[in-house]
Amino acid sequence: MIVDCAVYTKGVRREGQVPVELALEAAREPDSFVWIGLFEPTPSEFYAVRQEFELHELAVEDAVKAHQRPKLELYGDNVFVVLKTARYIDVFETVEFAEIQLFVGRDYVVSVRHGKGSALSDVREHLEQDPELLRHGPAAVLHAVVDRVVDDYEPVIRGLDNDIREIEVDVFDADRAHRVDPSRRIFKLKREVLDFHRHAKPLSEVLGRLHAGLIPHCDGELREYFRDVQDHLLRVVSEIENFRDLLADVLGANLAQVSVRQNDDMRKISAWLAIGGFPTVMGAIYGMNFEHMPELDSQLGYPAVLLLCVAVCVALHRNFKRAGWL
Repeated sequence: MIVDCAVYTKGVRREGQVPVELALEAAREPDSFVWIGLFEPTPSEFYAVRQEFELHELAVEDAVKAHQRPKLELYGDNVFVVLKTARYIDVFETVEFAEIQLFVGRDYVVSVRHGKGSALSDVREHLEQDPELLRHGPAAVLHAVVDRVVDDYEPVIRGLDNDIREIEVDVFDADRAHRVDPSRRIFKLKREVLDFHRHAKPLSEVLGRLHAGLIPHCDGELREYFRDVQDHLLRVVSEIENFRDLLADVLGANLAQVSVRQNDDMRKISAWLAIGGFPTVMGAIYGMNFEHMPELDSQLGYPAVLLLCVAVCVALHRNFKRAGWL
């Protein structure tokens, strides 16, 4: 579906929308370019755009199928960029990814969106309010889109940070009686962090090439803009890597606590077995059918044995309590 098709001359949008088949011709006028926005196009819908701008068939195949890693590819003087957008679904503690592909030529930009992340309508509106930036042409659009994608990583970072802090509280909660094992939640969040890292990290290479000026149609001033976005992305990637390491440490601490609690439980069980073992042994001895046994003929024999059992059990309980087993 074609969301928008507009021609910009000297950084100012012309009135109305231009049909796709006339867009490139209009953009070839001096100081002009066209920006076409598409959302989840079918092969047939994309055919007209491909024919009009002579897009490379391999890049078109990637754009239609989606599910690509972040990358930058050159086809002659044309640039094909794949970006991964992200948003955090706090209710389910998951990171939802979507995809944006950009075809950037000397006098055109074709943006293709797949999924719900990072809508570009407000990016277009913001750019249209800055004609001086739009004068730089298609590279200005590329910068604005990449900048928005990286900015949208920040809410994801905040959401992950909040949930990891909650997990830390759960792991080190002193109230063990009502404590729920957070292992499943830790594993789930660790998977989300790893996926986020896998989608965000390759974008640093893309921005490095843009900052270095290794692509056409990008002047020196915009290269500094790309450097600023790259610095922002590197901070995001650093945070993601910190989350990855922190979750590994929290998982290790949780497993260590589980082992300690199991040892505590085993000591308690052993202590109570030892305390209950003496009365059991005495009962077993006096339960045997023999005539000649100590204290059988004494009136104080029965209470004496009971008192002995109680005294031994109390002494064992005090010793285990002092040793920290109970």
